[in-house]
Amino acid sequence: MKDLKFVNLHAHSGVGSPFDGFGYPQEHMDYAYENGCEALALTDHGNMNGFAYQVLHARKMMKENKNFKPIFGVEAYFIPDVVEWRKELEKHKADKKMARKIEKDQSGTNIENEGESKRGGLSTINRSRHLVLIAMNEVGLQNIFKLVSTSYTQDYFYRKPRIDYDLLNKHSDGVIGLSACLGGVYAGCYWQHRDEGSEAVLEAMREVTRKMVGILGDRWYGELQWNNVPEQHELNKYIIQVCEELNVPLVSTADSHYPTPDAWKDRELYKRLGWIGRGKPEWLDMELPTSVQEMEYELYPKNADQMWDSYRIYSEQCGVDYDDETVRGSIIESYKIAFDRIDAFLPDNTVRLPGFVVPAGYTDDGYLDHLTFQGLTSMKGQFPKEYEDRLRHELKVIADRGFSKYFLTMKAISDKTNDTQLSGPGRGSAAGSLVAYALGITQIDPIRYGLLFSRFLRSDATDYPDIDYDVSDPMVLKEALIEEWGSSTVVPISNWNTMQLRSLLKDISKFYEIEFKEVNQVTSRMLAEATPIAKKVHGIKAGVYTPTFEEVMEYSETLQAFFQKYPHVKDHVEALQGSYRSCSRHAGGVVIGEDLDKFMPLISSKGVRQTPWSEGQNVRQLEPMGFIKFDILGLSTLRMIEECIVKILQRHHDIDEPTHDQVKAFYDEYLHPDSIDLNNPEVYKNIFHKEKWIGIFQFTEAGAQRFTAQVKPNNIIDLAAITSIYRPGPLSAGVDKSYTAAVKDPGSVKYLNEDVKRVTKETHGFLIFQEQIAQLAYDLGDGITMDEANLLRKILTKKGTGKGFEEKEKIHAKFITGCDKKGISSRAAERLWQTFEYFSGYGFNKSHAVSYSVISFQCAWLCNYYNAEWVAAFLDKEPESRKEKAINLAKQHGYDIQPLNINKSEASWTILDKTTLVAPLTAIKGLGKAAMQQIVENRPFSSVEDFIFNESITYSKLNKRALDVLCRSGALAELIDERFTGDRHFWSAVCVDRPRKKKNLDENIVKYAPEGEFSEEEKIEFLANLTGIFPISLVLTTDVQRRLDELCVPPISEYDPDLRLCWCIPREVTAKKSRNGKDFFVVKVIDSNSVQKTIRCWSIDKAKDKIHLNRPYMLKPKFSVEWGFSTYGRVNQTWVLLG
Repeated sequence: MKDLKFVNLHAHSGVGSPFDGFGYPQEHMDYAYENGCEALALTDHGNMNGFAYQVLHARKMMKENKNFKPIFGVEAYFIPDVVEWRKELEKHKADKKMARKIEKDQSGTNIENEGESKRGGLSTINRSRHLVLIAMNEVGLQNIFKLVSTSYTQDYFYRKPRIDYDLLNKHSDGVIGLSACLGGVYAGCYWQHRDEGSEAVLEAMREVTRKMVGILGDRWYGELQWNNVPEQHELNKYIIQVCEELNVPLVSTADSHYPTPDAWKDRELYKRLGWIGRGKPEWLDMELPTSVQEMEYELYPKNADQMWDSYRIYSEQCGVDYDDETVRGSIIESYKIAFDRIDAFLPDNTVRLPGFVVPAGYTDDGYLDHLTFQGLTSMKGQFPKEYEDRLRHELKVIADRGFSKYFLTMKAISDKTNDTQLSGPGRGSAAGSLVAYALGITQIDPIRYGLLFSRFLRSDATDYPDIDYDVSDPMVLKEALIEEWGSSTVVPISNWNTMQLRSLLKDISKFYEIEFKEVNQVTSRMLAEATPIAKKVHGIKAGVYTPTFEEVMEYSETLQAFFQKYPHVKDHVEALQGSYRSCSRHAGGVVIGEDLDKFMPLISSKGVRQTPWSEGQNVRQLEPMGFIKFDILGLSTLRMIEECIVKILQRHHDIDEPTHDQVKAFYDEYLHPDSIDLNNPEVYKNIFHKEKWIGIFQFTEAGAQRFTAQVKPNNIIDLAAITSIYRPGPLSAGVDKSYTAAVKDPGSVKYLNEDVKRVTKETHGFLIFQEQIAQLAYDLGDGITMDEANLLRKILTKKGTGKGFEEKEKIHAKFITGCDKKGISSRAAERLWQTFEYFSGYGFNKSHAVSYSVISFQCAWLCNYYNAEWVAAFLDKEPESRKEKAINLAKQHGYDIQPLNINKSEASWTILDKTTLVAPLTAIKGLGKAAMQQIVENRPFSSVEDFIFNESITYSKLNKRALDVLCRSGALAELIDERFTGDRHFWSAVCVDRPRKKKNLDENIVKYAPEGEFSEEEKIEFLANLTGIFPISLVLTTDVQRRLDELCVPPISEYDPDLRLCWCIPREVTAKKSRNGKDFFVVKVIDSNSVQKTIRCWSIDKAKDKIHLNRPYMLKPKFSVEWGFSTYGRVNQTWVLLG
């Protein structure tokens, strides 16, 4: 229609409206632009998770000179009164079953339930209506941020975030409101009152209108939509009547949910995949429509002509007459709103770091200067000029880049950490900063170890620094920071999980009922086929490489054959790859800044506030929006060091309950890198040379241990070199063998000149660290700056002819010229450059390697001087899956491991003497803290009567369940005296039929005497199930283990495909039938490494074949990528029972 203009003010993406909307915001924006639209609003359900994509793409479009206006908004969930709603919710919580359900429904991913939104018969706690809110300007945007942030707080959230009239009234400035769709606020009146007649509907709508106009004034609009749903046209008629009565303007919207007209089918499949595993809702037909004509709507970003066509076609199909001028005016109104009422603006992306880290009277730069010089003086006293020069250089770079407040914030985090727990010496390139060291953020003196600041922060850097900060318990620290600084100041970062190739193939194939076996063959082979080809294309000769989605699609023949057979699956996979699936939390990242709920629309997951946007390897949204990520990462070895120090203080310093300050004081005196002798020959000899490996950080793998034993390190750089080499890339290239040869024969190492010798002597002539390449380029090149030298490590291996190639060529020319001036022939210089290129693929970050090697040495020091405490701490730290292996390792080191004991076991592993350790009560599943407390506070127990009839014990805490698990785990064995015929007798008389009086006990002893002992099978099951540790020693006799070792038969976890022979212990056998009706067994097995595997036994006779549980077997299985381990034939022919 001539002179008709339109802007869609109501749109959903797959980012903020997962499984309802589809596609990324930038896809919607690009199509809208191509479709002749001048602007587009994004109004996802209850959140603004797609906002960062929208803003960043708008900036990109501006750079491309595309005249397109982004409009920011949300389709909020609205209820009239949150106080009344809350009362109803509390009533439901009074029901324990309902309370558990409510607690469970706290996900950070809100999936729009179309059926709930568009009908009236919902419970009051679930009911809410849609309300479109659009920002007119920066003030309005911040108000919408505040509305969204508040709607996710506890008072407003259950299953979905909510706002009400009162909250909207507080944050309405600069906000436009639209009545939304068939799930909107006007529609709510229609669904609730339509059975009462039209006047009841109209009166309810009038009441809503009066309240909305009272809050928003002329910024309130009645929203019309055009589709083939009869109820929509009934609603449209009501809206037109009420708005004309009350002088409220009308606006038409497209309510778009997918980016292009052709994307409707992918959106329909995406919507259905979202409900797989959640239970199919009644309103959703799981059958896909075959054509768009079967749909009741087309929901893409339409232009003005397409909107007019939708109105004419759908109103005619539904047999409803409208006034054309009214509808035409509502379409044009959208354009007026977009360009007459809404400012052209992008959000302010000024970096927001907390102001409270800078005290009054200081500037950011001035206070950082003050703290760093103060800190370095307290560490070094009168420090050398080299330190002052380095410090001033770093401070200048930091100040010039405007990063001072970042370092002050990191310092504040570090100070808080020191109040509660241990932090690591350093991680990543930050250990190369003297400023970080002086502030106490890191503990490694970078000058002492030749660590480069430019590796961490170049003077021309624009991105903020990234300091990864290791602590013993990140959750405790984050909670402490949130408690002290506020939940709107410290906000954990969200991770958004997306649909990936493997899961998409399985889900889409399942939807189309393609046989699982066929799909499994594809998913199990495709990476193995694509990886070597992709590595070859990239010139990667060694190391781990994960091919991209595109590479797997191109290089896997099995996948290509599958897609040729099922082309529709390929189409869907390509369309859905990368679509949002769910929300999780970043492992350690938090954003820190003041009033963050005003500057970003916070969400929550499981009751924890989180950012709506993410920052990581594949997505970068926070820093471009003005929010800086701080990585607070957990390192379990630090917890182990803490626990070891606690045991040391208890056993050797007579401190019953050491405080954190006392633990920290011990660490600072004996373990801090500035205090500990990192060249202590005794530690290297006793631990690293004699191979006394037990819980030594970075040295737990057999391969690393063998390599270290050959090299025999004597200092921290040796350890750093070993850990840098022991990685897939260098190992595949044989660097470990060459390095070992050089260490054993130093005379064989030839250096090009003294400069090269000075830089590489510490690594025996090898370029092990990335910093060595940078240092040599700086030393030998003609005018190569340290920034350029550090840039070299980034671009050295890049292919192509882009900017990186040009920079490399410039640095290369300077390098050759510089070498020539220093008397190095061009041929030798080129050889050295080629060495740079070769080793740059394997080189490692020296700052990180040194920092982590210090932790390894700290572990070794504790293991050497406080071995019992270290081993006990190691057993405490190891997870259940590795506990049995850890116990076996302790035994190999000469420790007597005593079982659970009611009188000796503590909350952690107990040291009875230098070589005796007792398992802890915390190992028992089902034994709560309150029960443990009753035991520890009232023991020792001299008899069963003393234990079960003790006046000091509160038996509501030490209840029948606690007695049961204590007995079956063996913890009460010491109390079983001659009156009992065995442990089963004791269990029945004391725990199962719990006596309340001495007389009852005497009667039970007589009554249950015939029960005797638990069977060996029962004892094994009890220990495995109650402690999580499979008692290999009860199953695998010493004689059987010796014979297996003599015959070199490995456990199944060390399966050798050439040998094939292995042993294992079955834990669970399940009989199944194949698709063609053949019987087979699925056997879950375990071995001495506590590794669980699954074996399929084919061609068995279910009636006659039997596999005994908890008995050792030797077998010769086949292994395939698709099916794992399999045996073929009768059990007595393929499984050999041992012992």
